[in-house]
Amino acid sequence: MSETKITVIYDNPIDPDAFEAAYESEQLEAARRIPGHIRFETSKVWPKEDGSPTPAYRSIDLYYPDYASASDAVTTPEAGAFFEAMARLSTGGVRVLFSDIEVPQR
Repeated sequence: MSETKITVIYDNPIDPDAFEAAYESEQLEAARRIPGHIRFETSKVWPKEDGSPTPAYRSIDLYYPDYASASDAVTTPEAGAFFEAMARLSTGGVRVLFSDIEVPQR
């Protein structure tokens, strides 16, 4: 069975400074507490050179051994706290994806 990742894609926030002020303490710390992940990554989208809006702002990836583990993780109180903070902070919109890892990193 292949690994599964949960990806949270934050669209450009209405107030980037307010988002950044709360992101690490409210969002990253909550994501780290979600149980069962085998790897954790965060990314910030590079700004476009012409100053136009980027297609997204930030992302978080949580990797799990399989789909069942990822599905179980999102039912925990720790995930509930993460999703509550996510809903509050993602003023520009947010997308959450479950993906099958086709070519795992080794």
